[in-house]
Amino acid sequence: MSMNDPLSDMIARIKNAALRKRNKVSTPASKLRARVLDVLADEGYIRGYSLVEKPGAFPEFEIELKYFDGEPVIAEISRVSKPGRRVYSSIKDLKPIKNGLGISILSTPKGVMSDTAARDANVGGEVLCRVY
Repeated sequence: MSMNDPLSDMIARIKNAALRKRNKVSTPASKLRARVLDVLADEGYIRGYSLVEKPGAFPEFEIELKYFDGEPVIAEISRVSKPGRRVYSSIKDLKPIKNGLGISILSTPKGVMSDTAARDANVGGEVLCRVY
């Protein structure tokens, strides 16, 4: 089965693992997924991730989810820009998510970064997903 939106697949896997209170979840590796996971780790939404390579198989990321008082730190994660409808935002149109409690992850000319980092760098771009 071909996958049209690999980032959306990773987001669905993280959501499902958090609902089932799993400590780890695996997803196929790619550069875009690695950059999004870097932002999630830097912002404190996941503990971290590691690259797992098995002989004869496609490399995978093993993502360690983070919990606080038994509840997942990622309460909601949703894809904004989809293959059928791309969503771009300029720096002045970036609004805080949940009054600053959440983040938007953007793909900018300077790389994948959170909305606060994009404001500091004064760049806009494609809004990949929202997390809170």
